[in-house]
Amino acid sequence: MRMRNVEIGVGAFMLAGILALVVLALNVSGLNLSQQSGGYKVYARFDNIGGLTPRAKVAMSGVQIGEVTAIRIDPRMLMAEVEMQIFDQVDYLTTDSSASILTAGLLGEQYIGIVPGAEDEVLAEGDYIQDTQSALVLEELIGKFLFNEVSE
Repeated sequence: MRMRNVEIGVGAFMLAGILALVVLALNVSGLNLSQQSGGYKVYARFDNIGGLTPRAKVAMSGVQIGEVTAIRIDPRMLMAEVEMQIFDQVDYLTTDSSASILTAGLLGEQYIGIVPGAEDEVLAEGDYIQDTQSALVLEELIGKFLFNEVSE
């Protein structure tokens, strides 16, 4: 009987460990089981999106206010067009807000940072954020630095 209790205890411990690993994997991957429903879509065009991916967060002052839903090339402007789903409760983003592609930490994941403007008019479904700043690409900076060193 004692051996059976030990086996049940070990099995429960193993099950709890596997469940903890699944939860950790979901958190690390950025997959949310409780998706925020609703919201409105806004768009922004960037010269270079770096490593930005769909499902990347959209944040303002470090707080997530939405997520990237799609990335495509605008065939007319020949720029990357990013579609963002902004949560319903964030209904105060003005038309002169700016969007930047930022990196979490030195080499972390990339996300979009929104800085609100001062206009009275707010963004609505399908609007474009005009003021954008592309991703900072480390290889381009190193190349420019080396080119400048060689030319001097």
